[in-house]
Amino acid sequence: MQVPVDLVPGLLREALALRPSVPQTEWDARPAAVLVPLFLTEDEWHLLYIRRTDELEAHPGQVSFPGGLIEAGDETSEAAALREAQEELGLRPSDVGILGRLDSLLTVTQFEIRPVVGTIPWPYPLQLNRSEVASAFGVPLRWLADPLHREVHERQPLAPGPPVPVHYFLPYQGNVIWGATARITLNLLDLLYGR
Repeated sequence: MQVPVDLVPGLLREALALRPSVPQTEWDARPAAVLVPLFLTEDEWHLLYIRRTDELEAHPGQVSFPGGLIEAGDETSEAAALREAQEELGLRPSDVGILGRLDSLLTVTQFEIRPVVGTIPWPYPLQLNRSEVASAFGVPLRWLADPLHREVHERQPLAPGPPVPVHYFLPYQGNVIWGATARITLNLLDLLYGR
């Protein structure tokens, strides 16, 4: 189909104005969803993290939020995050109050992570799936929001280019939150407190 030369700019302007700005990669990122669980204890909000077992093939021993790949049967990112949280922690989906979704992010390991924020009652009878989860722990938002508890390291990218910043939180009860999990945490903190 031939578009008249003088109509091209106008057609493109209209089409681009209606299109949401979504990052595209040059590879197919694997879609994944994580639950970013908030709980209230002692009049203070905390985020719940897990430390993955050392035996896992992907990201062994790392701190993360409960979650994983979005499977064919998952109707939404929220459904995937709730399914994974139930499999990993025994969190019943009906016990999670979904608040919304943070911006997706792409990882160097070719995942598109869709973070789903929700509240959970506390205390909660967590049932850790010991083949995937070594431990679960909460960190107060107040502690996470303190800039003195953060640092940025640089690593060389996989392709030629400038160094890539990697965000880290100082160890909390021996656990280091870094990488994509730190970025998700910072995105949540930015929504609450701004930079």
